[in-house]
Amino acid sequence: MTRLSVNINKIATLRNARGGDIPNVLTAAIDCQHFGAQGITVHPRPDERHIKYNDVRDIRPVITTEFNIEGYPSESFMDLVFEVKPHQVTLVPDPPDAITSNAGWDTKTNKDFLTKVIKRFKDAGIRTSIFIDANTELIKHAKDTGTDRVELYTEPYAIGYASNPGKAVDPFVKAAEAARQIGLGLNAGHDLSLDNLNFFIASIPWIEEVSIGHALISDALYYGLENTIQMYLRKLNIA
Repeated sequence: MTRLSVNINKIATLRNARGGDIPNVLTAAIDCQHFGAQGITVHPRPDERHIKYNDVRDIRPVITTEFNIEGYPSESFMDLVFEVKPHQVTLVPDPPDAITSNAGWDTKTNKDFLTKVIKRFKDAGIRTSIFIDANTELIKHAKDTGTDRVELYTEPYAIGYASNPGKAVDPFVKAAEAARQIGLGLNAGHDLSLDNLNFFIASIPWIEEVSIGHALISDALYYGLENTIQMYLRKLNIA
């Protein structure tokens, strides 16, 4: 079954809007795994506008499920990852001022850079994933970098789902098949929600992990965090 990793950045955004320590990010991470999440994702950015580097340090010792850190591989980011040693690092091509992730890597143009970065992570025993568009050519180039997995950037699917689910998911099915054929593990994330998640996973059941933050935390305002995580897990359990 596809695993659910909860991105808790929005918890930190709410905390930082007021200052102080409410809501508590560490408590949220512990609760998410207690409520059934099979992973916790954080995306620390250089300006620390949501998850702070010290949040990452605090969370790592108490997480018993998978810990995934995503972000642009600057030296400061890489130093943090080497320090805390998460189970997985997901490389995202975000510029420092990006509000949210809005594109995957051009793995052809950036192949040499990604290859060097990924080697350093793998030498440290950390599984790697590359955030990538649903593009079969770029997935083939991703394989050349030595990465363990790719994470499909699913915002285009989420946008197209309302008008034509089959058409929206088709390029992702093709990309997922290409990844499977060349031996790459497969994750997915960005704008997946209670509305569109089940159809996506039913179309690509070999996805190993989805990372969901904004929609899930927003739903939790209405349904409660524990209930919301269970709702998402039921969407993933398509059997």
